[in-house]
Amino acid sequence: MKNLIVDKKYDNKKLNTFLMAKLPTLTNNLFYKTLRKKDIKINGKRINENVSVFEGDQILVYISDDILMPSIKLNIFYEDENILIIDKPYNIEVTGENSLTSLVHKKYENLEFKPMPCHRLDRNTTGLILFAKNNESLKILLDKFKNHEIEKHYKALVYGIPKDNFKRCEAYLFKDTKKSQVYISDTFKKGYQKIVTTYSVIENYSNNTSLLDVQIETGKTHQIRAHLAYLGYPIIGDGKYGINSINKKFGKKYQMLCSYILKFNFKTDSGILNYLNKKDFVLDVKLN
Repeated sequence: MKNLIVDKKYDNKKLNTFLMAKLPTLTNNLFYKTLRKKDIKINGKRINENVSVFEGDQILVYISDDILMPSIKLNIFYEDENILIIDKPYNIEVTGENSLTSLVHKKYENLEFKPMPCHRLDRNTTGLILFAKNNESLKILLDKFKNHEIEKHYKALVYGIPKDNFKRCEAYLFKDTKKSQVYISDTFKKGYQKIVTTYSVIENYSNNTSLLDVQIETGKTHQIRAHLAYLGYPIIGDGKYGINSINKKFGKKYQMLCSYILKFNFKTDSGILNYLNKKDFVLDVKLN
């Protein structure tokens, strides 16, 4: 059973929108099956319709953890006494209930310090996630990410052929928390924040798609997905910022975006993690 309280972000939203955000592995089929069985309560009352929920509502969902917890095997890419790198699959959040972090904590339940993630990826973005295995490493790595001393590269399969083989793109991003969506503008507007996205073309294909290496100097929500779409190169499979007809054409149900390189470029002393300096971790992944 899950006991959830509706926060302001989901005030006056549909029940399925709230639950599927809070329970990433909940599918539409399972949601409506649970509704039919009246196994969802709102403020103590059983319901069988996809009603709207409001801030402060208490939601009880009678689904076992065995069903909600994804049956995936942790793909450990690298591990030592201080860090853990996981190759994250799609359809799972990094943090929260029934998340990648939950799975990691379950595996390392006997450790005094449970490994903690040092950065995030979207639910349907795959690839390398760095965890710290002790408090000292966590403090160092969070500081290194903040100071851009850890370099992340993404592979993105996009629709379209860029004119430039390399481009550094500046724009402004606005995050609409109510819609869980972001918007891009070439010019500054109130509430928008500057973003910088750099891409280089790895390969172009005859079916009007391209494989890009992408880096972001500013790590904003959905930045890569929204910015590339704004530039005219939507990521194939992206249901939010992509083109549905293109996604169907290629048969992709989640975005072809993968965090495939972690580079440690420490500029200052890194204490117990000095041995990581100048190391690259590269995931061999094919998206096309």
